[in-house]
Amino acid sequence: MYLLLSARVKAGESVLVHGASGGVGIAACQIARAYGLKVLGTAGTEEGQNIVLQNGAHEVFNHREVNYIDKIKKSVGEKGIDVIIEMLANVNLSNDLNLLSYGGRVIVVGSRGSIEINPRDTMAKETSIIGVALYSSTKEEFQQFAAAVQAGMEIGWLRPVIGSQYPLEKVAQAHKNIIHSSGATGKMILLVS
Repeated sequence: MYLLLSARVKAGESVLVHGASGGVGIAACQIARAYGLKVLGTAGTEEGQNIVLQNGAHEVFNHREVNYIDKIKKSVGEKGIDVIIEMLANVNLSNDLNLLSYGGRVIVVGSRGSIEINPRDTMAKETSIIGVALYSSTKEEFQQFAAAVQAGMEIGWLRPVIGSQYPLEKVAQAHKNIIHSSGATGKMILLVS
């Protein structure tokens, strides 16, 4: 919810969710579909791609394929993508800027390092890069997001997908696995006895 509000989305726009098979990506796909957006996603495994399609995406692309950017460009045509939800900006941001439509927005959710971009890639189409951090939200914004998420779950357009589960004692292993995994599927859960 927060990600799409930050992007000022409108029904009928297109959104590309990078890393769409993880917990945040799945929720973004479900919410974007409920908002009336054309939803594209990326995932790195066949299982992940199937989960993305089952959770709101109209199309999914394997981000491990060398030519997946070309496939996205072919799918969206000359117009480009209105909003990109970016989970790994240090890898994808430069390509993201070339995929955007006029006035398009990249919402940076995650990054594991730095990346060099050409600012001219934002100028010609007057695009924006917007960083988001949920912890920066006000108390009122948190309440608004929580109410929307609860309503989405009650009505059924928001359905969390549970991924791997770890007992709390194995939190270090869970952390290593999420950092070094080949792709997430669903939300990782820590179980308290």
